[in-house]
Amino acid sequence: MRVPPGFPVSVLGLASQVPLQSQLNTTSMIAPDFAFEEGPYIFSPKDLVELPRADAGVANDVGDLVYIPVSEYSLKDKKNSKSIHVAAVETTILPLDIPLADGGEAFWLDSRTLAHAVAEGADREKVINLYAISLKVDTNSAAITTFPTSPVYIGKFPTSTATNFRYSAEAGILVFSDNVHADGDLKKVKENDEAWENRGDTAFVYDETFERHWDTWVVPKRSSLFSVKLAKEPGGKWVLGDDFVNLLKGTDHHAPVEPFGGTDDFDVSDTHVIYTTKDPKLPKAWHTKQDIYIVDINGKSTPKELTSGRQGATHNPVFNKAGDKAAWIELDQDGHESDRGKLVIYDLKKDVRFTVTQHWDRTVSSIAFAHDDKTVFLTAGDIARIKIFSLPVPETPSHSTTDPDLPEVYRHPRELTSSGAATGIQPLPKGRLVFTRSSLTAPNDVFVLRDLDKGGKPKIDQLTKFSAEGLKGKSLDEGSDFWFEGAEGKKVHGWIIKPPGFKKGEKKKWPILLAIHGGPEGAWEDQWSNRWNLNVFAQQGYVVIAINPTGSTSFGQDFTNAIKEDWGGKPFVDLQKGFKYILDNYPEASVDPDRAVAAGASYGGYAINWIQGHPEYGFNFKALAFGAQSHGYSTDELFFFNYEWGGRPWEPRAREVIKKYDPINFVEKWSVPMLVIHGEKDYRLPVTDGIGAFHALQQLGVPSRLVVFPDENHWVLNHRNSLKWHYEVFRWLGKYAKKND
Repeated sequence: MRVPPGFPVSVLGLASQVPLQSQLNTTSMIAPDFAFEEGPYIFSPKDLVELPRADAGVANDVGDLVYIPVSEYSLKDKKNSKSIHVAAVETTILPLDIPLADGGEAFWLDSRTLAHAVAEGADREKVINLYAISLKVDTNSAAITTFPTSPVYIGKFPTSTATNFRYSAEAGILVFSDNVHADGDLKKVKENDEAWENRGDTAFVYDETFERHWDTWVVPKRSSLFSVKLAKEPGGKWVLGDDFVNLLKGTDHHAPVEPFGGTDDFDVSDTHVIYTTKDPKLPKAWHTKQDIYIVDINGKSTPKELTSGRQGATHNPVFNKAGDKAAWIELDQDGHESDRGKLVIYDLKKDVRFTVTQHWDRTVSSIAFAHDDKTVFLTAGDIARIKIFSLPVPETPSHSTTDPDLPEVYRHPRELTSSGAATGIQPLPKGRLVFTRSSLTAPNDVFVLRDLDKGGKPKIDQLTKFSAEGLKGKSLDEGSDFWFEGAEGKKVHGWIIKPPGFKKGEKKKWPILLAIHGGPEGAWEDQWSNRWNLNVFAQQGYVVIAINPTGSTSFGQDFTNAIKEDWGGKPFVDLQKGFKYILDNYPEASVDPDRAVAAGASYGGYAINWIQGHPEYGFNFKALAFGAQSHGYSTDELFFFNYEWGGRPWEPRAREVIKKYDPINFVEKWSVPMLVIHGEKDYRLPVTDGIGAFHALQQLGVPSRLVVFPDENHWVLNHRNSLKWHYEVFRWLGKYAKKND
């Protein structure tokens, strides 16, 4: 089932085209018959776990410094160390690393002051304390330093859960989110928490969905937005106020939107806050509709809706620099989370709303206004890359419209980057833009685009190299695109990622791994993943084939929508034809079809279950999701099933599609060795799906293994659990696919 960007790892389906083998019973990560391929030139799962992980960079207001939150895990110390990396944008000044022993969040107070919010204290007394870290760019030593050396205490928040900080320096107001009870009072959270914990029983009682979401049972606390004064006194001391204003009190609005919402769910100007929220009038589990509202930053007004009320989901609301326009991403269809995301601009002075990218067949994923407000920058998936584009801001039409009569210059965004996956776009003064980018061969680093105001091709400079040392000498494959004719004559895209030492046509035969992505409205992109890292599979000695079949994103909305009610149809024509294309174009001297395996999670798990029950396809795999019909009742986000399968599971069209495409109807044909991995806190695809698949395999006498992580959700996030995940996967694959080496 589809989840936000990143690849789901909740359940894994693996199988091989080999005779049945005896069942594995070993549970340790130390076994005499298996070990990772490791060495100075191999990028192993251990290397993946220990590689530094950087979040998106955030520049200061003048655009000369950028900070990046970084974490780095040590397998030896069993510790995840966190820090803030501060780098210069324009000079060769040496960067500064600020260790964060207790973690926390940072944000800019001014061009030379970082705020650090961190939870401190014991148990019930724990609160978020706020500190100021003053920075100095020392031209004599050519380095960034802190002055004074130690952070300076500013103030505290009433809870230990305040997060998602956005600061308006002009207003001297800090806006943040926190979870509160029905009274909406931040200062009474601890008192209310204690009353809830001491209620005398452990029951959770619900009168409406969501009763649980993603990996958490929903309790009385919900997210809200607050504002509080935060300003620098004449003497230079920063002071945090103690009047925390709930901007959403009395509205039944909740922002950021659970479970993944953050600072991209709201924005602040000098006078107002704009945010997106689920429509409170609709059952949240089977509707995706979100509305955009604007409210006074001091909470002195009732929130005003800016959306039409006829849209689906909305994302990433932002203000322009002048604060007289707002923009957001809008989907048309309620109940469809993968509808095309369009750029909408709202003129706050003229009270006019208009859609800008109505005729652009790509989904906008993030937006930001240029400093002069004449251009809007956006990111969008395009041919398995996430690129940065720019578009001039058109004149506001006379009335609100979803299809304004715009000149051609406003209809076709200009491509600014062509490779990798760009996030965290932030326009800077003087025609520059800071962004964060990863690729198939490198995790996040921070870059700057220059000369955007000159009209030509912008210059790209790399500001950080967090993974350079860890990847030195590892020879990762950047991936090669291939295209073939798929279902209904459509051109379908795929990647081939080759192991070290691979040469087309050589005598050595390499095992093949077919990777099937989740979603299904997702894609294998030129993007790093700490979970489904295709190069890690290749570095363990597999030729990796990653196909973007029908339903995949970044290839046009019709291609994405074509999977609706057809999960077991066109995508499998694409997978068969793509696999055949590789066998035809990479002779058996290079790849070995007799040692072909497959892996997939979420929809990829469904896909392998489906193939497992259809041996006539010519390849056999294993999967995660056991029985589609049950998902229509048990998954947390019911809207997903209702859209994808043609209705609720008891309705005629859905029953027809279930009968045709539910893998549970073909279990008697399962025969291929199968590894099932599941997280017990996965409420998107409940753990019984994985257990059910394992039980079926066991009763059929098919060699199979079940691995359950009690503390993981739809993904495997814990570092050591990730290592265990890789161990189980590669041990299983190696048992069936690599024994000829």
